[in-house]
Amino acid sequence: MQDSDPRGLDFPTYGQFMHWKFHTAYVELGVAAWNWSGFTWYRRCFGGSKKSLSTGKMASLLMVASMPLLPAVMLALGRRRARVARLCRSALAWTLRLLRGRVCAKSTHAFVFSRCTHGNAGSVLETFDIYAETHGSAAVGPQIGQALDEVVRRVRPLRVLELGMHCGYSSVLLLRLLPPDGRLLTVEQDPAVAGLGEEIILVAGFKHTQFQVLTGSSGETIPTLGTFLEPAPGTSGTFNLVLMDHDPQQYLVDLLALENQGLLCPSGCSVVLIIRNRRDKCLEELKELIRARPDCYSIKSQVGGMVELFFQKSSSQ
Repeated sequence: MQDSDPRGLDFPTYGQFMHWKFHTAYVELGVAAWNWSGFTWYRRCFGGSKKSLSTGKMASLLMVASMPLLPAVMLALGRRRARVARLCRSALAWTLRLLRGRVCAKSTHAFVFSRCTHGNAGSVLETFDIYAETHGSAAVGPQIGQALDEVVRRVRPLRVLELGMHCGYSSVLLLRLLPPDGRLLTVEQDPAVAGLGEEIILVAGFKHTQFQVLTGSSGETIPTLGTFLEPAPGTSGTFNLVLMDHDPQQYLVDLLALENQGLLCPSGCSVVLIIRNRRDKCLEELKELIRARPDCYSIKSQVGGMVELFFQKSSSQ
């Protein structure tokens, strides 16, 4: 029986209180065990010391021992499981993208840096392609690379924005086709990956006067791009070409942000989207934008996993 209060509130008995207290401690122990063991595994894989082998074994044992605690954790979070599930999926996807991108960038960088001819952009791209034949790679590859070449030659841009630098493949591809007064701004969220990609660009023979690497998310960086954009003589401070190869869920948001910031050339700007997964809904969202605003947006070309949108203000048509 629970004790009652004149205000109509029920108080738990001592036994119920102790059961709840034990259950809470059980859940906290499970969460702490997974956090600590996961953190130790991460340190061992990404920069941990070699002498932490015994610690790694202990972390593995603790992770296995904490397996029975998972039902209690899930039961405690049952009332909010939908929200928790969304948060967990988002956190897991972000973590996997970060770790996979960092590991891929490190291995790709080591291969290209050691085997390419320094100062030769063509050799750098060929070495990327050789690596991609036997390894997973975030580079767009020769097929999309050729289609991107055609877009750059047709547009002949002076100011180019790249969202999603990865290993530096597309950066080198773009820079080698820009005119002497052309300039590339490339954005990469992971500072470690950005540093590796920047080194590849320098290895390809380009100088910092031709490009600039910005670190941060697209949402954080786009509002600040105007301060880094140096207009070419006789042109406005806008981009003639934008390459998006970051998070497909951000394509529509970032495209509208670039337009709202006045960063797309009003007389015409090609926006190239790299779509690696056909299941992504980003293309359908962009098609809805085109249907809603046919006076400003249209699909210029589509080759495999590359889609080229064309932006032009109606007053400039």
